[in-house]
Amino acid sequence: MTTAHSKVVVFAMATALALVFHVGLEGVDVNVEHDKTFDFKPVRTWAWNPETPGDVRMARTSTDDPDAMKSKAEPWILDAVAIEMKRRGLQLATSQPDLTLRYFLLLTTNMSTQTVGQFLPSTTAWGIPPFAPATQSMKVMNQGSLVLDLSAKGVIVWRGVAQAKVAFEADDKKREALLREGVRDLLERYPPRQ
Repeated sequence: MTTAHSKVVVFAMATALALVFHVGLEGVDVNVEHDKTFDFKPVRTWAWNPETPGDVRMARTSTDDPDAMKSKAEPWILDAVAIEMKRRGLQLATSQPDLTLRYFLLLTTNMSTQTVGQFLPSTTAWGIPPFAPATQSMKVMNQGSLVLDLSAKGVIVWRGVAQAKVAFEADDKKREALLREGVRDLLERYPPRQ
């Protein structure tokens, strides 16, 4: 084995180990935005949107059934939100809430690949790499986003988006845990600092 070839092998192995370590650490990514002109201090009550608490949208396969996924995931989301809103000091209102909440669960499939040599620097002589480019890793994952919208008088004043990758073989307990983690991480950022 040549020195250049052994360096490529060592680099590829180190990259693969780093990728495995990184994938093991992946959790829920959270992004929150709010209306900076809205005063959250007097807010004391909340309620679900009277039309529907939320909606599930799926774009994975032609056999996806959003209604079946909604019947499974909605109880988890409703329970997790109720728990976290109570922790935030907000009471569930039966009429005239300060904020109305609606969720959206978006499910898609994500794929990423890496090829041998893709991270090597370019050469000044426009040289050809000493190996044929070939796919060395491919990762296909379910990707989900949970969106929570808080509205006041029909206008969204706070929106949080939690995103996570979910392995195809994940069971319902893992999916429920990810949803609950997403709700908790989102609502930890409520009320926003003003």
